[in-house]
Amino acid sequence: MSKKNVLFLCTHNSCRSQLAEAIVNAHLGEYWQAYSAGTEPSDEIHPMTLQVLEEIGIRHSGTPKSVSSMREIPFDLVVTVCDQAAEQCPLWLGAGRKVHLGFRDPAKAAGSPAQKLAAFRQVRDKIVSQIPQLLKRYQEEE
Repeated sequence: MSKKNVLFLCTHNSCRSQLAEAIVNAHLGEYWQAYSAGTEPSDEIHPMTLQVLEEIGIRHSGTPKSVSSMREIPFDLVVTVCDQAAEQCPLWLGAGRKVHLGFRDPAKAAGSPAQKLAAFRQVRDKIVSQIPQLLKRYQEEE
């Protein structure tokens, strides 16, 4: 069985989509090749994204990428992970099924550094639990 390609889309490609890409490649890499991109990519991945990934044993070396750089890859599934109301996520015009699974933007969390880090951990943990379930449902529906 060949790997399926999944693209995680967000606005800045610095937090949620990077978390999803790294987690899928680390935990489901036998079945899925994950990519991430953004409509308005940041210059770098948010440092707390990398920190919370390292806390669960994932070393991620990705960089923010534009959605336009992904047009040539044949995706089986495209997942938007940005909040429905707070951000504008792109309309994907390529092949592949499209779904939305929104997560709050941890980069917008207010409070102390500890409170901000807690927001990143919360989003990471939701991605760890919800994205594998989504990918499993997709495989079962085929």
